[in-house]
Amino acid sequence: MSVGPLVVEILCICALSAYLLHKYGDWKKQHPLVTLIVFISWYFSFIIIFVLPLDVTTTFYKQCLEDNKPETTSSPQNVASEKETTLEAMSTLITTGDIVQGDSRRAERATQGDVCKEPWSYVPGKTLPIIWSIVYWTSYLLTWVVMPLMKSYVCAGEFSVRGKLKTALVENAIWYGSYLLICGVFLIYVAFNPNINLDIQGLQVIGVTASNTWGLLLLVLLLGYGLVEVPRRYWHQSKKGYLLNYVYFQLAKLSTEKSEAEEHLEDVLEDVRRVSDAVKYNYPVRRHVNTIISKCPETFQDSLVKHLDDFQDYDERQTQTEPVMIPSEKDLVKLHSKVIFAMQSKRRTATQWDILVEKACELEDVQSNEVNHSKNYTHTYDPHYTGLKSFICTPRVEWHWRILLMPTMLKVVTTILAACSLMVIWSEMTFFSLDPVLSLFAMFVNIASSKNNYLLIEILCIAIMAYLSVCSYYTVFKIRIFDFYLLAPHHQTDESSLIFCGMMLCRLTPPLCLNFLSLIHLDTHVTGRSDLIETSFTVVMGRRLDLLPFIESGFNIYYPIIVAILCLATYFHLGSRCLSFLGFQQFVGDDDMTEDMIQEGHQLMKREQRKRERALKSESRKKYIEKLKPRENGQRLQNLSNSHRENRENSREAATGNLETTSLLSKYSKDTSLGGHKVELFQDKDGVDFSENSGPSAGEDFNDYSTNGASSDSGLGKQYGRQTKGIFDDV
Repeated sequence: MSVGPLVVEILCICALSAYLLHKYGDWKKQHPLVTLIVFISWYFSFIIIFVLPLDVTTTFYKQCLEDNKPETTSSPQNVASEKETTLEAMSTLITTGDIVQGDSRRAERATQGDVCKEPWSYVPGKTLPIIWSIVYWTSYLLTWVVMPLMKSYVCAGEFSVRGKLKTALVENAIWYGSYLLICGVFLIYVAFNPNINLDIQGLQVIGVTASNTWGLLLLVLLLGYGLVEVPRRYWHQSKKGYLLNYVYFQLAKLSTEKSEAEEHLEDVLEDVRRVSDAVKYNYPVRRHVNTIISKCPETFQDSLVKHLDDFQDYDERQTQTEPVMIPSEKDLVKLHSKVIFAMQSKRRTATQWDILVEKACELEDVQSNEVNHSKNYTHTYDPHYTGLKSFICTPRVEWHWRILLMPTMLKVVTTILAACSLMVIWSEMTFFSLDPVLSLFAMFVNIASSKNNYLLIEILCIAIMAYLSVCSYYTVFKIRIFDFYLLAPHHQTDESSLIFCGMMLCRLTPPLCLNFLSLIHLDTHVTGRSDLIETSFTVVMGRRLDLLPFIESGFNIYYPIIVAILCLATYFHLGSRCLSFLGFQQFVGDDDMTEDMIQEGHQLMKREQRKRERALKSESRKKYIEKLKPRENGQRLQNLSNSHRENRENSREAATGNLETTSLLSKYSKDTSLGGHKVELFQDKDGVDFSENSGPSAGEDFNDYSTNGASSDSGLGKQYGRQTKGIFDDV
C-alpha cells in the first residue's frame, strides 16, 4: 500500500500544465487571476486523465477481494443459530483461556492474499473519492460560472472593475437564460411525473448529467475529427513535398489576414491619435485616453504628439466660441475594445507568419538536400546550434536523420496510430455488446484482470486514455474559430482564448473518462451488472439522467456510434470541400484556387527570403564596422600620441637652437649695451645674424651686397610688421 505513484503523477501533471501555460500564454502580461484560473482548469482536467488508471486498478483489486470472500447465509434462522453457536464457543474459549481475537479475519485475509495481490499503486481509503469530488465540482463551477464571466471580463472595454463586471453579466445573461430555460423544461417534466420524487439529490443528478451529456455531444465531434487527423498529420509530415505546398497555401492565406490586421490597427491608431489631440490633459476623461494609449504599440506611443496647452484650463475651454467634439466615456469604451482586439489580431498574425516562414525555410532546405550527393546537410540560414546539440547535429548526421531516417519513422508511427484509431472506432461501435464481448479494449483489460496483472492493467489504461486524450485535445489546441478562438504558441495566445480552452477541457474531460470506462466495461449503465464494483470516479461523476426515459433507454450508449460517420467525413475532406464550394479558402489539393494559392505562397516566400538576406547583410555590415571601430580608435590614439611626442621633441629642439643662437649673438655682438638690446630686439627664430660677419666677403662686389642687404631688410620688415622704405621714397 503506497501513495507514492499518486504523488508522483500529481507533481508531473502540475509540471505539464505549467509548461503548456508558459508555451501558449504570457504570465508577465496576463492578469494574475486569469493565469491562476486557467492553470487550475488545465491542471484538474489533466489530473482526471492520469489518475483514472490508478482508480481502475484499485477497483479491480476490490472486485477480486469481493469475489473471493467466503459465502455466508443470511436467513434469520441461520443467523440465530450462528449467534447461539458463537456465544457457546466464546464462553468455552473464555473458560479454557484459549481465546484468540482476530484469527478468523487473519485467516480470511491470508486466503484472499494468496489469490488477490495488492497493486503497487493501490490508493487506500477514501482518498480517491475525495480527490474526485474536489476536482469535479471545482471544474464544474469554473466551466459553467466563473470562466464565462472571466472571459467577458477580460474582453470588456470598460475602465473600471464595476463596469467590466456589469458588461460580463449582460453578455452572459443570454447564455444563462438558455440554460435556465432547458433546466426549467426538465424540472416541469419531473414535477408532473408521479413516479419521480424530486429532491436535492435529484437536482444534483440533473445538473451533473446535463453537463456530461453536453460534453458527450462535443466529445463525439472532436473525437471523430482527431481520430483521422492525428495519423494523417504524421503521414503528411513524411511527404515533404505535400507539406511544403500546404505551408505555401497557409502563407498565402495568412498574408491576406496579416494585411487586414495591420490596416485595421492603423485605422484604430489614427482614431486614437485624433482622440488624444482632442482631449487635453485637464479634461476629465483624459485618464481613460491614457489607458487606451498604454495598450498601443510602443513606437506609436513614442511618435504620438500631444498638443496640450499648459496655460489653458478646462473652464476656459468651455467658453470658447468654436465647440470641440469631446468623445464621451461610451465612445472611449468602444475605442478601447477596438484597440484590444486590433492588437491581439496583429500579434497573432505576426507570430503565425514567423512560424510559417521558419517552417517553409526548413522544408525548402530538406527539399534541396535530397539531391545533395555529398550527404552533408546545408542550411540556408545558420541554425545556431549550441551545447550538446552542436556536437550531435553534425552535417552528415543531420542529413541521414532528415533525409533517410525521419520519413521512415514517421510512416511507422502513422501505421501504429492508424491501427489505434481503428481499434477506437471499432470499440466505440461495439462496446454495448456484452455477450459476446466485441470491444477490443474490454478484451485486453479482461485478460489482464483474469491474471490479476495490475501493472499490465494500468499500462493499458494509460495508453488508451492517452490516445483518446490526444485525439480529443488535438482539435482543441489546433482548431481556429474565426478570430474568436486560437491557441498560438510562443506566448502569443490572448487571455480570452486561454479561458475558452480551459472551459472546453473542463467540459470534455469527464465525458471522455466515462466513455473510456464504457469501452472497458467498468460502467454499470453499460454492463447492467449489480454485483460489479464501480470506480470512485463513476460514483462521484458518472451519474446518468435516469429520470428521463429517452436517456435511460440508451442515448449515452448508442450516440458514440456517430464517431464512425464523422471519421468517414473527415477522411474524405467533406467539410473542407463544402467550405471551398461556399467560397472559403481551403486546402483541397486538386482545386484551381488551391494551385493559385500555392503559387502565391511560393512568391511570398521568395520575397521574405530576399528581405531576410538584406537584413542579414545589414547586420553583418554593422558587426564588421563595430569590429573596426576599436582598431580605428586605437590607431587614432596612437597617431595622436606620436604627434604629441613629435611636437614635444620639436619644441625641445627649437628651445635648444634659440639658446645656441643667443649665446652666439652675445659672443659676437658689439660691446655696447644699446647694441646688445637691439640685437635681442631684432632677433627672429631663424637666428638672423647682425654681427660683423654680415658684411660683404672679400670676393664679393659691394653692389651685390647692397642688393642682398636691401632684400634682407625688406624681409625683416615684413616679418616684424614695419614698412621698409626705398632710397627715393621721400622725394
